Amino acid sequence: MKAVIQRVSEAQVHIEGKEKAQIKTGLLVLLGIAQNDTQEDVAWLAQKLCQLRIFSDEEQKMNLSLQDIQGSILLISQFTLFASTKKGNRPSFMASAKPAVAIPLYENMIQILEKELPNRVKTGTFGADMQVSLVNDGPVTLIIDTENKF
Repeated sequence: MKAVIQRVSEAQVHIEGKEKAQIKTGLLVLLGIAQNDTQEDVAWLAQKLCQLRIFSDEEQKMNLSLQDIQGSILLISQFTLFASTKKGNRPSFMASAKPAVAIPLYENMIQILEKELPNRVKTGTFGADMQVSLVNDGPVTLIIDTENKF
């Protein structure tokens, strides 16, 4: 699993010209799911997202988590995070999980996040053509890959 995490002051997702979801202070998470990802990867990443200390404290040090600041998450599925561009100029998405594997893992991620952050998890729609906009705060952008947990 790969996640591109952006600290935002606001973010929105639109589908077919209509706003699907929006958040204020929090994280925009673009989530890619690979063929070999497991429930263990989901649980580990969900915990990391909730506890990642990338929000400023009173001394302007990145010392606070999403839980500490009562922030929100906008979670967007993005299979293109596993694109391979090694051969030719057209990306290959062979490493991305097929929907039969990816959808249950994506839904499990939402469930875990909602337990940790009640009423503060928003999502796009899996597989939809989405337009995502954000104001990156900092800017702060991180990439986490569950292949590199330890």
